[in-house]
Amino acid sequence: MLKKMIVITISAKRNEDSLQSINILTKFVCFDSELRKIIHIDMDAFFASVEQLDNPELRGKPVAVGGSGERSVVAAASYEARKFGVRSAMPSVIAKRLCPELIFVSHNFTRYTEVSANVLAIFREYTDLIEPLSIDEAFLDVTCDKQGIGSATVIARKIRCEIKSRTGLTASAGISVNKFLAKIASDINKPDGLFVIRPEEAEKFIEALPVEKFYGIGKVTSQKMHKLGIHSGADLKNWDRVSLVRNFGKAGIFFYDIVRGIDDRAVEPDQERKSVGTELTYEKDLTTRFEIIAELYKLEKELMERLEHSETTGRTITVKIKFSDFRQITRSKTLQNYIRDFDSLHKEVSAIRKSMKFEGSRIRLLGLSISNLETEDCGDRQLYLFEE
Repeated sequence: MLKKMIVITISAKRNEDSLQSINILTKFVCFDSELRKIIHIDMDAFFASVEQLDNPELRGKPVAVGGSGERSVVAAASYEARKFGVRSAMPSVIAKRLCPELIFVSHNFTRYTEVSANVLAIFREYTDLIEPLSIDEAFLDVTCDKQGIGSATVIARKIRCEIKSRTGLTASAGISVNKFLAKIASDINKPDGLFVIRPEEAEKFIEALPVEKFYGIGKVTSQKMHKLGIHSGADLKNWDRVSLVRNFGKAGIFFYDIVRGIDDRAVEPDQERKSVGTELTYEKDLTTRFEIIAELYKLEKELMERLEHSETTGRTITVKIKFSDFRQITRSKTLQNYIRDFDSLHKEVSAIRKSMKFEGSRIRLLGLSISNLETEDCGDRQLYLFEE
């Protein structure tokens, strides 16, 4: 409680006292509890790197994971492709225009989850406090590590070496006293790098950082900040809490804290996956009943494969449809029993499809997911922590 009261008191101080406030906060935090040692591990160009690892002919070449059609998007790009400006979520036609030699490969989710599980096993050798952000990155709290190493920097080096040795892939690491700083640090020396932001360096580091590099500030928000004359951490730090809330809503409180290096969020290892799903955007609209049934069948197969690899299941099935005019509808059905086999899944999806009666429409996207997942109360299965 003392720690929280101190943060509130310091937050109310005027901007010119900010340096003194940070020093006071550091002293009290150290007295109240040991500073956290947080590592953020980020696999380098994960999907594309796995494809290059498994297919030697792709190594050293610009590779994009995803389809090459007019409506396809890039799911991941190798560093060779990124040199040309190719990025994830970019339309494939634009990526091809930027890099005519770009090689497109289909994703292999089964393989990615396999490698991800191997990386997770390495993390667990050092700590149980692991919070995955996605299939290829996670926070680790190593304040009290299993092996008694004591140094977060040494642990990060060991983890990166183990990942390289056991998977053949590289990872980058960021180390600091909280999640915000660790996440930013992992981007500094990518790929295959490591960067440490020490407590005494945090203030100057944040002040010099462009706002678009802040974890939690996206493209739209950074553009709005630029219009308000906020280009760096130093600019952001000159704004008081009330003004930030007035312009950015509740996020303004978060911005006020992080620019001062305040991030008290714990690494939370117990977060469960909310759903498992898959979807596909088609190069040509689906227009016939046969096409729709055939494509849904493929999605059912892939979804069942993902459920088996994640060792979970669920009771709520959702079908998602996007039409050629970009209208989107979803239909869900919650069952009394959990889906245990493909036949049960296929039967329920078919029933949902028939109830929707969308034959004759032009469909550009189909999606399928299962939620209301099985928990420990329902069985002994364990969830994978990573998902795409």
